[in-house]
Amino acid sequence: MTVPFKKILIANRGEIACRIIKTCRKMGIATVAVYSEADRDALHVDMADEAVFIGPAPASESYLQIERIIAAAKDKGAEAIHPGFGFLSENPAFVEAVEAAGLVFIGPPASAIAAMGDKIESKRLAREAGVNVVPGFLGEIADADAAVRIAREIGYPVMIKASAGGGGKGMRIAHDDAECREGFARARSEAKSSFGDERVFIEKYIAEPRHIEIQVLGDKAGTVLYLGERECSIQRRHQKVIEEAPSPFVTPEMRAAMGAQAVALAKAVGYHSAGTVEFIVDKDRNFYFLEMNTRLQVEHPVTEMITGLDLVEWMIRIAAGERLDFSQAEVSFHGWALECRIYAEDPFRNFLPSIGRLTHYREPPDGERHIRVDSGVREGDEITMFYDPMIAKLITWGEDRDEAIARMLHALDAFYIRGIRHNIPFLSAVVEHPRFREGRLSTNFIAEEYPDGFHGAPLTEEKRRILIATAVYVEAVERSRASSLPGKVIEPPAVAGRPLAVLVGPGEAAAEAVLVPTDAGATVTIGDRRYAVETGWTPGNPVFAAAIDGRPVTVEVDRTVMGWQVATRGVSREVLVLDKHVADLMRFMPERQETASAKELRCPMPGVVVTVAVTEGEEVKAGEPLVTVEAMKMENILRAEQDGVVKVIHVKPGDSLAVDQVILEFA
Repeated sequence: MTVPFKKILIANRGEIACRIIKTCRKMGIATVAVYSEADRDALHVDMADEAVFIGPAPASESYLQIERIIAAAKDKGAEAIHPGFGFLSENPAFVEAVEAAGLVFIGPPASAIAAMGDKIESKRLAREAGVNVVPGFLGEIADADAAVRIAREIGYPVMIKASAGGGGKGMRIAHDDAECREGFARARSEAKSSFGDERVFIEKYIAEPRHIEIQVLGDKAGTVLYLGERECSIQRRHQKVIEEAPSPFVTPEMRAAMGAQAVALAKAVGYHSAGTVEFIVDKDRNFYFLEMNTRLQVEHPVTEMITGLDLVEWMIRIAAGERLDFSQAEVSFHGWALECRIYAEDPFRNFLPSIGRLTHYREPPDGERHIRVDSGVREGDEITMFYDPMIAKLITWGEDRDEAIARMLHALDAFYIRGIRHNIPFLSAVVEHPRFREGRLSTNFIAEEYPDGFHGAPLTEEKRRILIATAVYVEAVERSRASSLPGKVIEPPAVAGRPLAVLVGPGEAAAEAVLVPTDAGATVTIGDRRYAVETGWTPGNPVFAAAIDGRPVTVEVDRTVMGWQVATRGVSREVLVLDKHVADLMRFMPERQETASAKELRCPMPGVVVTVAVTEGEEVKAGEPLVTVEAMKMENILRAEQDGVVKVIHVKPGDSLAVDQVILEFA
């Protein structure tokens, strides 16, 4: 194939900008990056052949500045612009401006983006194209009273959604009138701040729903194909967390029917380039149109892994006028792929955003090309409050679903990130969950399986023994190393062959363990059970890869004051490996008491105050909203934990808040 363009500007940042650059390099195309003040030292800037500064950190002053982006493209001699996803990728005015400047937009026509970008209009068009549509009210809704009337007519529960929405923003579920009123207000507010369009619509909420989408690809000659489906049902707050292809729920007949409707809709709006038609599917395999994303999807790698197609490459070639050189009959699928979105958030604190510097960042190795990481960061980079909290996407492939899951679990354990909080423990717990393994998924999975939040995966007996064996081994290696160092003040006690007391977390009874070195590693006896540990682990490596009794394990190990923080499969414990007399004395150690003031509301994450719902002197009841804080493009309502009276309010709308900053005080 010929090179379609000599130089392309990428109107985006982060992992998707890096992803596009990789394909451009493969195709022999030069790239131009754009960057904001916050991204001066970003990975995508270094990877591109050239880079242009376009403004301050806020996206509204940089990555959403159409004129600056087009000027950068023309100044650097780029022939085309790839928008990635997010930002300007689904803005028809941007497409028109790009084309008016004599440049090529790598994506669909402005008319298709406009038609599908309005959720109300898109449903009308879908109906006309013969696509199944969820029952609902597609007109504009004037106020909360009207929203309640409509919701009652449709029947609760209902979904309130922003007309111009996406990414889970401007979306609320309401089960009664009160939730409908609050959801209407919140959805409108988020829609206005995120998309500049406060219109919302209401539709029936499907019980036990699955979110399944069809990838389409079309050229400018009118050929449109579907490339199978992706299961995207594992979501939190309507934001996708884990995706896979194919879906464990879709039959060949269902795939063909969904694909035919997706193609019909794409043809109806004159679509070309890569796009996705999203469906909501009920427990009886009835499927209904949700929306069409007229861009590359975040989860596109799972489709690439099972089809062997490079969707970014085809977007570029189609934009240059090339035709698809394969037919629908030639689209084939091989194996299974999973994708986990790794976010900068703390799953143990209700997934609050986490910002800061990546003091350590090490991606899992891929010796057999079965693991793929799409990221836009590297060690030392800063995660800021200005953009999406995604750190990376981890994708694994297997001959079947079980193999893809097994590889994902090991890859998650080997993904070493420090300096910020992240959701890897939660991802591991979900992927290993029996219900996930069985494929019994729905968009309610997280809410149903973790109704009280995430507190870590269960510490099974198998995992407990893995933690003990790992801690005993690394302790033995470290003590052996210390004993060989010159200038020792005291002789470090040897470990090999002597009984040890191992404490796994607070309140646990001590386990007795004995380690004996072997040529391949060691045998570790825990109680009356002996385990063969084979490993090449060396001190300083934070990832302990081994085979325990022939079964591969991957464990993260960090030194603590007295022992080791050991983590695997969503379980993390501080493990103390002690001589028996030391363990006997541990019971006399006083326990640290955690205290928290009930007289203050502190900000749990960095953000900006959107609204303050109370006044000084006002009585509040437990559960009532106090303040709404926006962080990483999502609004978070902070509620009263108990009844009380507001004494002092320290913030106002528009204020920027730091972690643990006092927002208000109670009398």
